[in-house]
Amino acid sequence: MIGRDDAGRRWSIGEVARTSGMTVRALRHYDAIGLLSASERTASGHRRYTGDDVRRLYRVRALRTLGLSLEEIADVLANSTDDLAAMRALLKAQLHELEAHGARIQRLTHRLHGLLGQIDSASMPDPDQFMTTLEMISMFESSFTTEQREQLARRRADLGPEAVETARTEWAGLVEELLRHVRDHTPVDDPRVRALVHRWDALANRFHDDGDDGEGTKAAARRMWRENSEEIGRSLPWPAGHMRDLVLYLERCRQAG
Repeated sequence: MIGRDDAGRRWSIGEVARTSGMTVRALRHYDAIGLLSASERTASGHRRYTGDDVRRLYRVRALRTLGLSLEEIADVLANSTDDLAAMRALLKAQLHELEAHGARIQRLTHRLHGLLGQIDSASMPDPDQFMTTLEMISMFESSFTTEQREQLARRRADLGPEAVETARTEWAGLVEELLRHVRDHTPVDDPRVRALVHRWDALANRFHDDGDDGEGTKAAARRMWRENSEEIGRSLPWPAGHMRDLVLYLERCRQAG
């Protein structure tokens, strides 16, 4: 237990890590990038976090749950004050996110009740279908903010079921064509490949908003693939390794201009 002084309670980096659920390494990283530094040090050089530091850490963690990157959080904190009004606004935003999450859980609950009703009158679905669905829900929820999920849902609704199905068929054909070029080691600057990549990107753009919002959902989708390619690959009709090779091939094509 760290003692008190006239300025109030102090916490060691280990205590802050245990309480916040973070690692000591992550806290040191926050310090290294200037996002959160311990205000004091002991005579032997150990970090000591003050009440102001703990409040700043809470703001960092809360903003992370709202989908901001560390760079974006640094900008927000640099341009805001640590007062009651700012904290109230942050807490309201976090509460709104939790309420929205609760609403999503409620919708999922209704869907599961519907699935149970189908099971009562039909055969049991393949367990792999349940596992794949659960994995995809988890990845989608953790990769996109609430606002981004709503944007993607609006775009799909605007396109309509028929257009979405047509796009899915077109995309599958593009995958097959591009995989052949990957297997044949076709140079990335080949005009045939460049034309296919142009069609691929144009097709993807239909599902994203224009401007910064669309760039944000595209970046989140790329991040979801990088972090979960193995799980996503299991839900596709092509081997996961082939799809990873294809994504790398697409990146090389875009870099080649």
